[in-house]
Amino acid sequence: MILLFDIGNTHTHAGLADGRRVLKQMDLPTFAWTAGGGPGRLKNFIGNAQIEGAALCSVVPRVTPFVKKYVQKAWRLDPFELNAASIRGVGIDYPKPNSIGPDRLANAVAARRRFGSPVVVLDFGTAVTFDVVDARGNYAGGIIAPGLAVMTNYLHEKTALLPKIQIREVRTAIGKSTEEAMLVGAVHGYRGLVRELIAELKRELRAPKLPVVATGGYAKLMAAGLPEIIAVAPDLTLEGLRLVWLAT
Repeated sequence: MILLFDIGNTHTHAGLADGRRVLKQMDLPTFAWTAGGGPGRLKNFIGNAQIEGAALCSVVPRVTPFVKKYVQKAWRLDPFELNAASIRGVGIDYPKPNSIGPDRLANAVAARRRFGSPVVVLDFGTAVTFDVVDARGNYAGGIIAPGLAVMTNYLHEKTALLPKIQIREVRTAIGKSTEEAMLVGAVHGYRGLVRELIAELKRELRAPKLPVVATGGYAKLMAAGLPEIIAVAPDLTLEGLRLVWLAT
C-alpha cells in the first residue's frame, strides 16, 4: 500500500493507494502537523494497512519535515517528494521549473494520463489555479487567482457590514439580502471569470475542444454551472502522486 500526502496551505489531503488507484482519502488541517496532532488523526485512517511506500507534495515547506519524520519513524521509509526535478509523466516548458507548485505538477500528470494532451486542470483551493499541459505533453504554465473563500473572507474582514458567508449555490442574479448579493458575486461572478479564462486558453492553445478537469474543495459546486468542465476529479492530486511514485 502507498501512503500519499498532498500538503496544502489549509488542509493536508492524505490517501491510501495500490498499484491501480487511490483507494480512500481523508483531510486534516495542515496546522495539526506542527501542533502535534497530525499522526494521531491518521491512525484510524490507515488502520492495519501495510505501508510499502510513501510520497508527498507540499506547498508548505515548514510542514514538510514533520510529515517526513512521521513516515520515517512509523514505517522506516523515506518518502518520495514530488517536485520539478523528480517529476515523471509530463515534461516542463517553463522558465523557472522550481517555482511551480508540486501539487500543480501532480495534477498535470494525472490529467494528462486520464484525458491526454492538451488539457487544463482547474484546482479550486485556497487559490484557484489553472494548469496547462500543451499538445506536446509539457507543463506549459498557468493562471492563479484568489480562491472563493479567500475573496469572501476578505470582504468580511475589510468591511464593517459584510458578513462571513457559507459559499453555496444561488439561483438568482439579483440578491435580496446582503448574504445573497455576496453569493451572486462569488458564485456567478466566479463562474464568469473561469469561463472567460478558459476561452482565452482555448484560443491561445488553438484547441476549441480543450478538455478541462476540476479538482479541489469547490470543484463540484463551480462545475455545476460550467459545461466547459468535462470532469470533476477529487483525487486528482493524489492520483498524480501515485503515478509518479510508481514511475520512479
